[in-house]
Amino acid sequence: MAIKIGITGGIGSGKSIVSRLLEIMGIPVYISDIEAKRITHTNDVIRRELCALVGQDVFLNGKLNRPLLASYTFGSPEHAKKVNAVIHPQVKEDFRRWVKGKGDIAMVGMESAILLEAGFKQEVDFVVMVYAPLEVRVERAIRRDHSSRELIMKRIEAQMSDEVKRSHADFVIVNDDETPLIPQVLKFISLLSKNNHYLCSAKK
Repeated sequence: MAIKIGITGGIGSGKSIVSRLLEIMGIPVYISDIEAKRITHTNDVIRRELCALVGQDVFLNGKLNRPLLASYTFGSPEHAKKVNAVIHPQVKEDFRRWVKGKGDIAMVGMESAILLEAGFKQEVDFVVMVYAPLEVRVERAIRRDHSSRELIMKRIEAQMSDEVKRSHADFVIVNDDETPLIPQVLKFISLLSKNNHYLCSAKK
């Protein structure tokens, strides 16, 4: 059975870079944000339950009405909980099917900014937190999203704190633009694999 690695971290921490490094090593990674958007469009259970929750207009001409869903979701914490209760269980099921579809493989990953908040921790064997100092994260996010510092800070403040994430993590990878990243990734993969042949075996 594959070892399942959960990859999490705040905005601008560099989760995607770590995920890409794992994929280069032959370790496939399930990007939960991308997959959640896909199944929200295609999953009949989600479609039915969102329509019951938000109204039929949440899907227009067969497509998700993102502004309406966002307006409802961010209208109150209770609304967000209800929407997440519809989507997150289906993401978990999709991840399980995805893992099974990989067959006899040594390791897989799951990248999620809300790995802990969404209860995805129960789906993985180890949690890797990607950490970067606040100012580094803010600058990265401003450049990436072409957004303002104020909006980025609001998004960061709405997320679980780094301290809480760190307390749940089995491994912490520092991605501060100074500490070499690749050796840290190699180290935790080597610790999990218990041998020096994971690069070759993972690609078979």
